[in-house]
Amino acid sequence: MSALIATFFYIGRLPFAPGTFGSLAALPLAYLLHRFGGFPSLVIATGVVFALGCWATAQHTKGKAEHDPGEIVIDEVVGQWIALWPVSGGLWFAGVDPAIFPYPGWVAAFLLFRLFDIWKPWPVSWADRKETPLGVMLDDVLAGVMAAVLVAASAAIAHGYLLK
Repeated sequence: MSALIATFFYIGRLPFAPGTFGSLAALPLAYLLHRFGGFPSLVIATGVVFALGCWATAQHTKGKAEHDPGEIVIDEVVGQWIALWPVSGGLWFAGVDPAIFPYPGWVAAFLLFRLFDIWKPWPVSWADRKETPLGVMLDDVLAGVMAAVLVAASAAIAHGYLLK
């Protein structure tokens, strides 16, 4: 069970770019959560998957030399969902039909999350150096938060809120 969760249904075992594919796999699930439960369901699911990810990562890496093998992508799912919070939250708070999930927002969230996850600026790099299951999860949480801030700022600019 821990391998199923840690690799996000074995997506992490793809032979190349497992983190990117883990992030891509997170997108349709985020849409479904948003569509059928709104922003609160995405936030709750993010917390639940974070907790499951910490447990699965601990189990999956127990007794192994590598603390963050590339096949673990549950952390990318959590980080990607956090990067999508401004999109889902903005739509939910504005009362927009939950079937609408505009592509500029989720494309920006995807690209910015992948940028911060790969580049690892501080504080992402700080968390990445933690050789614990929490560190494995936390670097992607921080990359997701950084992406979310830029997604929110971009939306504010695009919709004219910062330029009035």
